Amino acid sequence: MITIVDYKAGNLTSVRLAFEHLGAEVEITDRPEPILAASRVVFPGVGAACASMENLRRLGVLDPLREVVRRGTPFLGICIGMQLLFDRSEEDGGTSCTALVPGEVRRFRPSDPMCKIPQIGWNAVSFRRNHPLLAGVESESELYFVHSFYPAPADPSHIVGETDYAGIRFASIVARGNLFATQFHPEKSGRIGLKILGNFLVWDGKEG
Repeated sequence: MITIVDYKAGNLTSVRLAFEHLGAEVEITDRPEPILAASRVVFPGVGAACASMENLRRLGVLDPLREVVRRGTPFLGICIGMQLLFDRSEEDGGTSCTALVPGEVRRFRPSDPMCKIPQIGWNAVSFRRNHPLLAGVESESELYFVHSFYPAPADPSHIVGETDYAGIRFASIVARGNLFATQFHPEKSGRIGLKILGNFLVWDGKEG
């Protein structure tokens, strides 16, 4: 069973359909109990950091998210669901986040006025190290992004993949134990994205 966290940040249908295409049983929930009972947790989303954190607190699911990560439950963050894993974000004037991965999320500030923000479209991801969720996926594969902010982990060992945009080489994949997160949208990234999601279905939550 794949448990997808609904914290009113959108993007749920495409994630659910991608996992169902792979043959997975999926539940979408905004309640603490199913999250705590989950065998695998997906934390997707699009939207703003401050509103997202407020929703997590209002729904009472912030502590359950932290608990399942602490327990070792395989956990996948996607897009804003990746950004919220860090200590803080520059978005909305500065937002405290879940603090599950040390570091912060920064706004793109391109020097070239022709560089469009948000980044919308396909871009290459260069792997810094191997990970079970990347089995069968080649480094420099192109995946689909939509974002105006980028993760900056405090510990470089948490960086699994990097991408270049707006004069910045940023962490587009991070991993820490049973937690794996992508700035890109695997559910919108065709065959390669489905391969990553398929790897998540059989992942034991260990990095090696």
